[in-house]
Parts: sequence; structure tokens; C-alpha cells
Amino acid sequence: MRKNFNGKRGGPILYPQPVFIIAAYNDDGTPNAMNVAWGGISDYDELSFCVSEDHKTTQNILSRKAFTVSMADAAHVVECDYLGVVSGNDVPDKMTKAGFHCIKSEFIDAPLIQELPMAVECTLISYDEENCRLVGKIVNVSADESILKEDGTIDPSKLRPITYDSMNQAYLVIGEKVGNAFRDGLKLK
Repeated sequence: MRKNFNGKRGGPILYPQPVFIIAAYNDDGTPNAMNVAWGGISDYDELSFCVSEDHKTTQNILSRKAFTVSMADAAHVVECDYLGVVSGNDVPDKMTKAGFHCIKSEFIDAPLIQELPMAVECTLISYDEENCRLVGKIVNVSADESILKEDGTIDPSKLRPITYDSMNQAYLVIGEKVGNAFRDGLKLK
């Protein structure tokens, strides 16, 4: 027997919901960031997010036309959650209070958060005020060497990205490998 939730408990229920940290520069050049769970890849070279325009980070992105998207990780759960519970409109130095340090991207006018070892660097394609859909063009993906395998690819077991569990209002770490993409299904062909 199934239980029907009708999507009413804690927002949309979907597993996994990556936890993204979207960062952009304020008008004065200081970095700001927010925690976002509603987003993902929307085309080969695009990311899309649902973010309301009243967020300081959204306003910064619209002004600067660029942003970075870092993967929240298990090592920084407290700091990443803080970026979601405090508004840059109320706490202008929330990045400092979170203990995050930023450097400027080599490719776009947006900050990279040094403590978060993987980021996608984007330029703004569009923002629809009616449905709050923000779309960015992927310009670069950067990763700290600490999360790379010997072959130079990203090792998720070193990155330890987290997902948001909206039903239980919890963060979960992505874990073990259970199969091989584009290979295991061939057994049924």
C-alpha cells in the first residue's frame, strides 16, 4: 500500500535535491551567497534555479550578470545552512560570519568560495520574475585538487556533497556507488 503526501509536507518532495550555494558580488564588491535546493541542470550548458527576486543574491546576479554555484558538502553543513537561514538583506557580512573566504573567478565576475571545493561558474542567461526561474550559462567548472581522483576527475567520495531531505528537514550526504551508468542497463538489452 502507498501513502499519498500530495507534496504538502516541507515543500516539494523529490530525492535527491542537491544543496547549492549560489554566490554573487554585492554592489560594493563584497561577496554574498544563499542556500538553494530547487535547481539543477536544464540543458547541456545551463543551470536553472527557482529563486525569488527579493533575495539579495538574486538582485546581485541581476546586477552583475554572473554567479557561481558551489556544491554544499558534509564538512560545511552548519555554514551552508546558515547561508539559507540568514538574508543578505539583513546581514550584509553573512559570508564572514559563516567563516567563508572568497576569491574572484578567473572567468566571470563572481566569487568562488574557497572552503567549498567544487563550483560551477555561470553567466546570467535570463530571469523570469513571474515564475522566479533563474537560468545561467555554464562557463567553467572548477574543483580543488583535494577532491580529485588520480586520473584528474572529481571523486564524489572526497567531495561528500549533501542533499536536502524536505520531508524530514534534514541534510543527507551522498554515499556509496551502487552501479555503472550507461552499462548496467545493457544487461537487459
